[in-house]
Amino acid sequence: MSKLRVAVIGCGAISKHRHIPEYAANPHVELVAFCDPVQERAKHYAGQYGAKAYTDYETLLREVKPDAVSVCTPNALHAPVSIAAAKAGAHVLVEKPMAATEEEALAMIEAAKENGVYLMVGHNQRLMPHHMKAKQILNAGALGKVLTFRTSFGHPGPESWSVDGRDSWFFRKDEAIMGAMGDLGVHKSDLIRWLLDDEVADVAGFIGTLDKAGTDVDDNAACVLRMKSGIIGTLVASWTYYQGGDNGTVLWCENGIMKIDTHPDDQIIVELRNGSIERHKVGAIATNEKQTASGVIDAFVESIVTKTPPSISGEEGMRSLKVILAAFESQATGQVVRL
Repeated sequence: MSKLRVAVIGCGAISKHRHIPEYAANPHVELVAFCDPVQERAKHYAGQYGAKAYTDYETLLREVKPDAVSVCTPNALHAPVSIAAAKAGAHVLVEKPMAATEEEALAMIEAAKENGVYLMVGHNQRLMPHHMKAKQILNAGALGKVLTFRTSFGHPGPESWSVDGRDSWFFRKDEAIMGAMGDLGVHKSDLIRWLLDDEVADVAGFIGTLDKAGTDVDDNAACVLRMKSGIIGTLVASWTYYQGGDNGTVLWCENGIMKIDTHPDDQIIVELRNGSIERHKVGAIATNEKQTASGVIDAFVESIVTKTPPSISGEEGMRSLKVILAAFESQATGQVVRL
């Protein structure tokens, strides 16, 4: 079969480290176009892969007519670019948070449906080997029912990661819409929903800008969540973990505890009340310093090739986004927000 013709829109850090190399490594894919407002960036990758370079995504979609696109733009553009791509007949993989509002997310889902294309959201935490193993252990049942949890994602902030450093769009509210919560918190709302196979019912959020000077996007958030099943827990997102990042999740269950990514060598530790301890080494987690394949690009390509709707669908992305939006509403109103 002929290769999938893929365009990457937005050539910043996430494209550089994940999307572009992972597409290049996939035998089903031909990279045909790159788009970025900074022309040199698009030209750099176009030269590398024998593709076309654009500064305007609408021109790219019209002239190249790609089979699929990755939307790796600032958050404010996720919805308009995704909708334009779907209308141009391209399958869409959009970075998280998928949109700025629930209305935008719904419009993206609708555009994909109307044009018979897939919409997938880049929530890579579900596909990380230790999270897949954790879900398997939970489902096996030895731990019994999950009672409480904490899930956290923190690092020193996007200035060390973004191609533009401290001048990154991540710090400009009109482009970023939200800070640490959109960057990291939404990963964790997605992970906990998927891991527990449960939806968030109530959210209380404390969100602020504590240390990043000159920006009005949030750099820290601590949220209390109650799930539909009654499980309660905390979700934390931070851009000020200047020493020792955290991407850990702990589940306290009827029969013991599961610690995920809290130990440098053993990605999962299960301690049962009967005294038994299991340690699992299931591959290191991807970090900004040390990239590992995300699995997202391969899953997206496989969806298209096998004509199977993606499991991390637009609807799933929207449910995870709504948790974060509810936390902002809670911060603004001082109330617990019911989803």
